Amino acid sequence: MKAGKEHVVPLSSSAKRVFLRASELRTAGSPYVFQGLKRDKPMSDMTLIKVLRDIGETVTAHGFRSSFRDWVSEETQFSGDLAEAALAHAIPNKVEAAYRRGNLLEKRRGLMDAWSCYCEGGREKVVRLAAHQ
Repeated sequence: MKAGKEHVVPLSSSAKRVFLRASELRTAGSPYVFQGLKRDKPMSDMTLIKVLRDIGETVTAHGFRSSFRDWVSEETQFSGDLAEAALAHAIPNKVEAAYRRGNLLEKRRGLMDAWSCYCEGGREKVVRLAAHQ
């Protein structure tokens, strides 16, 4: 993380499958599942941006985070605080930050499972709402 603070991310079953498959393909001896060009460096965000450009997408890698935040706000009943914790955003109010020491891990696990369902087409717990014009 940018601030050097650990951020644990609960993975959905789908995300775990991606990591397991990527782990099978990783370079022997590398500490990274998604290794960069240099063995001692992780894949950079520029790699993702290049892949998106190469396949003709106009979205950005950071746009995925924004899409997640919009989805939480507009299409779920999950709290904004939970969404901000999932994105590893700092609590702006210093007093509140001093007292809130938990990481909301179990609640974030449910959030990430719902996000996974949404990204896969809402086959399970998430019901997509029709867009209003």
